[in-house]
Amino acid sequence: MDDKHLYSNFEYESALSTGTGATPNDTVNRDYLERIRAKRKGPTTEELIAGILHGDRMLLSRAITLVESSLYAHQKRAQEIIERCLPYSGKSIRLGITGVPGAGKSTVIESLGKLLTSHGHKVAVLAIDPSSERSRGSILGDKTRMEELSVDPNAFIRPSPSAGSLGGVARKTREIITLCEAAGFDVVIVETVGVGQSEVAAHSMVDFFLLLQLSNTGDELQGIKRGIMEMADMIAINKCELDRQRSELAATQFRNALHLFPMPDSGQSVKVMLCSAYTGEGVEELWNSVMAYVTATKSNGYFYHKRQQQLLRIMGEALENGLRERFYNTPGIEERIEALKQEILDNKISPYAAADWLLERSEVGGRRSEDGE
Repeated sequence: MDDKHLYSNFEYESALSTGTGATPNDTVNRDYLERIRAKRKGPTTEELIAGILHGDRMLLSRAITLVESSLYAHQKRAQEIIERCLPYSGKSIRLGITGVPGAGKSTVIESLGKLLTSHGHKVAVLAIDPSSERSRGSILGDKTRMEELSVDPNAFIRPSPSAGSLGGVARKTREIITLCEAAGFDVVIVETVGVGQSEVAAHSMVDFFLLLQLSNTGDELQGIKRGIMEMADMIAINKCELDRQRSELAATQFRNALHLFPMPDSGQSVKVMLCSAYTGEGVEELWNSVMAYVTATKSNGYFYHKRQQQLLRIMGEALENGLRERFYNTPGIEERIEALKQEILDNKISPYAAADWLLERSEVGGRRSEDGE
């Protein structure tokens, strides 16, 4: 008798079969598999919005990842989330902090953040790291530099690569501010790379702009650049514990330089003060000065006027970016550009004429017909 007939005479149970004590439940299995699939897909747009409005930091981080993504599908979801969260935003104080590398920006933010959370505030820190021009990557080490603040339940730190954008501020920072405000953070701090006059990008999205300086750089006046000085609402000489006399001298030099500038549009004189993030000296005074500035500018209307101008600026930038994107997405435009580059190098056409020719035949220029050339 072969094995087939032998085994046919016996009733046996596989080790994988279900015993008499349990019955297969397809519904339970399907529900389990659906949960696994849903987990892999990530939260839905509705879940992200609900989580943000309830202050869920994990879902807030997921939404910010969508905002920062360059994928078209992610961008569409991100825009829907931002639009839905927009009515719940705008209630925070937006503080920008910049300064030369090594000025102690992260240390000041941690000291200030701990002070604010101890007073019941919820603080979001958008720390912008310098990006590599080659890889667009960055170290993203702000959570390492702000060890105590990063574990504070009332603080949220989001490091982002600057990706080479103007002023060291990530391109999507404004949208991220909207999401953080909708999540209930009443103080949003934007830390920039600190690369000089291009910090105008950071200034265009905050209510108060703090410039950190050092007194031991060898030549304090070398740090005075008209562009950044005119944007600053306060200048703080950090690390004053290292050399008090030198710090006082630096503060005096900055005050004298500020007298040469006209009164800011806010109507508030730029204050120069000393602080030490290491010892905590001057940190509470710094925040009190910020609040005094906000109160004064709300009273004279400048606070709201500035925010309105920022919104209009955002629209203008969005238009410029959209036009640039439409231009380069015009079919055949890349080939035309390459052909014209050689004609420019051969002195057959001027760069301005080449640019006009390309614009006339792009999506931006209306793609004139060949008959109309």
